[in-house]
Amino acid sequence: MNTNTNISSKSNALRLVVLGAGESGAGAAYLAQQQGYDVFVSDFGAIADKYKVQLQEWNIPFEEKQHTEDQILSATEVVKSPGIPDKAPIIKKLKESGVPVISEIEFAARYTDAKLICITGSNGKTTTTSLTYHVLKKAGLNVGLAGNIGKSFAYQVATQKFDCYVLEISSFMLDNMYNFKADMAVLLNITPDHLDRYDYKLENYAASKFRVAQNQTAEDYFIYCADDPETIKGMAQREFKARLLPFSIEKKVEPGAYLEDQDMIINTSQEHFKMSITELALQGKHNIYNSMASGILAKVLQIRNADIRESMADFQNIEHRLEFVAKISGIAFINDSKATNVNSTWYALESMSTDVVLILGGVDKGNDYSMLKELVKQKVKAIVCLGKDNKRIHDAFEDDVDVIVNTQSASEAALVAYHLATKGDTVLLSPACASFDLFKNYEDRGNQFKQAVKEL
Repeated sequence: MNTNTNISSKSNALRLVVLGAGESGAGAAYLAQQQGYDVFVSDFGAIADKYKVQLQEWNIPFEEKQHTEDQILSATEVVKSPGIPDKAPIIKKLKESGVPVISEIEFAARYTDAKLICITGSNGKTTTTSLTYHVLKKAGLNVGLAGNIGKSFAYQVATQKFDCYVLEISSFMLDNMYNFKADMAVLLNITPDHLDRYDYKLENYAASKFRVAQNQTAEDYFIYCADDPETIKGMAQREFKARLLPFSIEKKVEPGAYLEDQDMIINTSQEHFKMSITELALQGKHNIYNSMASGILAKVLQIRNADIRESMADFQNIEHRLEFVAKISGIAFINDSKATNVNSTWYALESMSTDVVLILGGVDKGNDYSMLKELVKQKVKAIVCLGKDNKRIHDAFEDDVDVIVNTQSASEAALVAYHLATKGDTVLLSPACASFDLFKNYEDRGNQFKQAVKEL
């Protein structure tokens, strides 16, 4: 039995059980203990050594590789990892027993008065969250970064005193958020992703994304993309109490953000902000949207135009997202391993201004590659498949690309792509698939690719 038996008796305390002992689970357990709960942590898989050591140091009882039902079902409340689906047997039993199941974000928000800026969407979340954090921190705000990125929100609430947080929020987190309220909510876009968790219905996934605006009042802000059809469709079916601030590159929206020739204009109740899109650190159409969302947030928080401009020009994008690796013999190598769905790869290709050798493949989540066909015809001279089963990629693109090659490792993929490319081309790793067939995760895939490029 894989259990840490150091169980302290807190007979009168409310019992909080945390399911999943990753970054969010360990953080939630720490905060719960600090708030006087009787805490127990249970993980159906093996717990990483880093978190096991933390739980032992904090004297928090835990188990791994099992769920002991009587320990779990006796909970007053359960905080579950976003990775555990509602269909999991233990979650079904908890719901049947009437035990509330919430997310770490919902739990931690009870114990902070900080302003909460919540960013969600199918694509661009991490980039927009990181850019917003960069802008706010550089402007001197006492700001934390959490959610799907960085340190656990709960752990920061327990150990730090930030005035505001920028939170990257996934649909899986939103599914278990009920009383939580965002002071400023951003919905970047809604495109098919993770539909296996939503009965393969886009409207279920969209409903999850719109939870970012639940409980908002007239004092709050809802920032959204006016060019995104699913967002606009979903908004027509809902009522919003918050102040609405759209952004668009197709039309003028006021108040909000829009494009005028080559200038990004942000017009809120604060003074106007104007910046040429050629000066933005993040290039490509999708990144104009991300920059607009961040810019609106910065203006609402009354950050000076000069500070916003400087931060938007010097921002370094996150690792594994359109990350420049090297230029070898005039060929640029770009690591976009974080592109685990077709939409992300579409955005990557859309931002390319040269011919491309595209490295695609991995674990296909029922991908529909048809949306890539037009861009592949225009820009891609060869496809290098990096995955165990590449049949669907061959089927999708055999009429659009002359060369499609199968590879089984990052080093082989980088070498083959290098030989297929010529001076002036870009080798783009943007797989459109999850990475679990050949790699631990997308970071491992990106790091192995970068290492392989350095060895060319």
